[in-house]
Amino acid sequence: MENYSATIHWERGDQNFLDKKYSRSHSWKFDGGAVITASSSPNVLPPPMSDPSGVDPEEAFVAAVSSCHMLWFLAMAAKHHWLVDSYDDQPTGKMDKNSDGRTAVSLVTLRPKVVFGGESQPTSDEISTLHHQAHELCFIANSVRSEVRIEPRA
Repeated sequence: MENYSATIHWERGDQNFLDKKYSRSHSWKFDGGAVITASSSPNVLPPPMSDPSGVDPEEAFVAAVSSCHMLWFLAMAAKHHWLVDSYDDQPTGKMDKNSDGRTAVSLVTLRPKVVFGGESQPTSDEISTLHHQAHELCFIANSVRSEVRIEPRA
């Protein structure tokens, strides 16, 4: 099985840390070279402690679920020889208390809009089946209750 990694970096600089008003802005660096500015959500901490232009973990989670679903949907459509011209989604995530009483992303709603081209067009039932298959195959959707290990480094 594959392993995936990223480098997450935050630095205090000259900020006063102990007053708890430090910036939560940090970076995510991925193996392909992409670097993303990340931050806590401005819904959780107001600016300047958060950076509204950064990606927060909750929206990244929602985007990851949507992206994974889309990739599997496209793969299933291609397998059935249905030509997809475009796929757009506007996913949302809802924060709530989970069954343990902890705050969690309790619901992710995908709202995909798929435009098919070519002569062979899938029926509404076939499109529903593609979405069901994509959901069943999506690694991220299958990982929502995944184990989290904490392995501190010296």
